[in-house]
Amino acid sequence: MKKYYILIFLFFAGLISSAINPHDYFTWILEVFPAIIGFAVLAFTFKRFKFTTLTYAAILFHCYVLFVGGHYTYAQVPLFNWVRDVFHQSRNNYDKLGHFIQGFVPAMITREIFIRQNVIQKKNWVPVLTVTVCMGISMLYEFLEWFVAITSGQSGDSFLGTQGDIWDTQSDMLFATVGAIAMVTLLSKIQDKAITEN
Repeated sequence: MKKYYILIFLFFAGLISSAINPHDYFTWILEVFPAIIGFAVLAFTFKRFKFTTLTYAAILFHCYVLFVGGHYTYAQVPLFNWVRDVFHQSRNNYDKLGHFIQGFVPAMITREIFIRQNVIQKKNWVPVLTVTVCMGISMLYEFLEWFVAITSGQSGDSFLGTQGDIWDTQSDMLFATVGAIAMVTLLSKIQDKAITEN
């Protein structure tokens, strides 16, 4: 149980730190809300289904990506401003990291559920359906961003974070898809071992 308490402590430490003088609290709430909802769901289902420590650690990392994006807004994360300037990029690309992780970590969650709950009888379909689920999640998130932007007006611009890129929505979904494919390609054997040892 000690490892779970450490993860919980790190979650709240990151959440509270990100809430100290953020760019603006409206954007902060929008960006960290998925992490808070995720924590509540994991806490509620913990006794019935415990993920591997590997998956919990990945979820925590995803939360930290959200916390940083919420604190600065995705378009103004200082490290990625530096990357933009050094590599002569046209924009701050922290949101692309966020969307890559938005595919990678849900792929870990989905794949572990598929395997441990024996959801799919033909195992060759697990990678394809894992990626497909993550693509659906990414699409729904883009719908959410669009809905918030049109209902909140100018205050939703920081949440939408297109930075003038007309193809931002499509590239966000592409990065999430690449993240999911990367997970099932690179981490499947490690995850299988973690599931066996769980």
